[in-house]
Formats: sequence, C-alpha cells, structure tokens
Amino acid sequence: MQNSATTFRRKLILSLVLFIIVLLSGTAGYYFIEGWQLFDSLYMTVITLSTVGFHEIEPLSKEGKAFTIGLIFFSLGVVAYALNYGLKAIFEGEFQDVFGRRKLKKVLESLENHYIVCGYGRMGKVICTELKRKGIPFVIVEKEPQELDLDEDVIITYGDATRDELLRDVGIEKAKGLISVLDSDAQNLYVVLSARGLNNDLFIVARANEEGADYKLTRAGADKVVSPYHIGGLRIAHTILKPTVVDFLELTAKAGNMEIQIEEVVVEEASALAGKTIKDADIRAKNWVVIVALKKKNGKILFNPRAHTLIEEGDKVAVIGEPEHFNQFEKMARGKRKPDLSNKSSTNLTGF
Repeated sequence: MQNSATTFRRKLILSLVLFIIVLLSGTAGYYFIEGWQLFDSLYMTVITLSTVGFHEIEPLSKEGKAFTIGLIFFSLGVVAYALNYGLKAIFEGEFQDVFGRRKLKKVLESLENHYIVCGYGRMGKVICTELKRKGIPFVIVEKEPQELDLDEDVIITYGDATRDELLRDVGIEKAKGLISVLDSDAQNLYVVLSARGLNNDLFIVARANEEGADYKLTRAGADKVVSPYHIGGLRIAHTILKPTVVDFLELTAKAGNMEIQIEEVVVEEASALAGKTIKDADIRAKNWVVIVALKKKNGKILFNPRAHTLIEEGDKVAVIGEPEHFNQFEKMARGKRKPDLSNKSSTNLTGF
C-alpha cells in the first residue's frame, strides 16, 4: 500500500522537476542570448516545447537558433516521459488507485474494536456475512487482488497477513479480535504468532486443517481453534444418531432465521440485571427469552444456571428465544447507554 503510493509520488515529482528545469533553462537561454524580456523568453520556450509552430517574437540570431535546436532535442525526452507517464496514470487508473489507498488508510486508522478476517475463501465469506449482519466492523485481509463478491462498503486490503507491517496497517493494536482462516495450518500459525505478539489482549480464532494443528495453534496464542473437517464429521454423525438435536441446533444457528435464535449479551455496569439473581431478574416473564448459559468474568461457564445464581457486571448471558424479543432484553442488559452491537453475537454454547 505504501510502496505504490511512494513510487507514484516519486515519478510525479521527477516529471515536474524535469519539466521545470527545461522551462527555466529555455527562459534563461533566450534571456541571456537574445536579450529578450523574461516573459518573452518564457513565451518562446513554451511554444518551442509545445511545437505549436508560432512565429518567433523577433528573428533569432545564429546563437539563438543553435540554442533552440538544442532545447528541442533536450526537451523531447522530458516531454515524452511526462506525457507518457501522465497518460498511463489517467488511463490505467493510477491516480484513482493511489487516492483510493489513501482513503483506505484513513478509514483503517479510524477503526477500533473491529475484527480482522484473514482469508476470504468459503469460510471467510460466511464469517464476514454474519459479522456484517450483526453490524460488527471488520476488515478483510486477502493475499492477492481478485474478483470478489463484496459490497462497496466492505473494507478489504491485500497483502501477506503474516507480516507485522500489514497487521499494523489494518489496526491490529486497536482491534478486538482476529480470525485466521487461511488455506494452510502453517499460514494460520504464522498469523496467530504475529497477531499475539502485536496485541496481547486480542481475541484470536484460527482454523485448523490437519490433525494436531489445533494444539500448535493454541500454544501459538489462539484463544479458539476450529477444525471444519472435525466439526463437519461430527455433524454428519449426529444427523444420523440425533436428528432432532441437529435440527434444533441448525434452527438456532441459521443466519436470518426468524423463528428462534441463540444470542449473547454482556451485562454492563448500568444494567438492571447487575447484582440480581436469575430469579429476581425474572427475564423469562419480562423479555420472553430463556437463559441457557452464563459465563462469569473468571471464564467459568454455567449451563442452565439455577434461580439463585447471581448475575454480575461483566458476565455474558446466552439466551434463546425469538429475534423480536432480543432488543428489549439487550436494553435491559446494557442499561441506559446506547447499545454497542460489537458485543453481541450469535453463540455456540461450548465457547461463548
């Protein structure tokens, strides 16, 4: 991103400097050789460089004609270089590309509490669709430019996600999480190592393809490791052994489902839930949602918590119910402050 902009800037400056040198040289030459005024000398230089063929201001001396011949031959290369580069920049969209990169850089610098998605393959596309549906800001990192089915407002940058410089460019130091779903375990491992070294508080989710890779990714710094083939195999087996359970899980996890979903909300300081037991909060009667799990601040997960369980600030509550009832429950959990959608997500009960 920075190299392209620097190269373009250098070429543009070089073209301008060379053109100005030729212009000043021609003006000075006619001023001293012919004794003309500065403006007349500049005019003669311009019509000579542009080869428009206007008549000289005054008849040229022998020295003036020789100087004009030299000026024409010297300026031909400069004008051709500037013209060639200018047309290339216009027709190949180099101007738009550079200014677009500058705009992208400003957008990236303004981001915070966002997610970085490394790899926009089949898994990356599903992940980004869910993040966008939830209104959560994210940046896509893809290795090489290619035709992708993306909306105009989606932020994408191209480069090697294992490089610290690129991760800094996409705001990893201010990011909330990183998801690495690259093709190979080695690439994901490098990304996790780099990301963890740059932001120790980052929540990192990585994809594991080969058996045993999950252990290495966890040791490298990943908070969660997902093995698509292992999960897919279990899902197929459970479809045969526990079809009703699988149907229920698919119903709650399906994107855009309007019947029933599982959601997660963080209990904030101003929340009406903070400091109350589940029985006193009476969430089911007030919001028509059911608490299925509670994750305490220390990381302990309570499934189907009992009525006397205390809800504290910073706890994460997983509830199940109809989507239309979630907004009311979210307001109750967050209190009077404006909801922050980046803390709400569809949840897998084994790791929310």
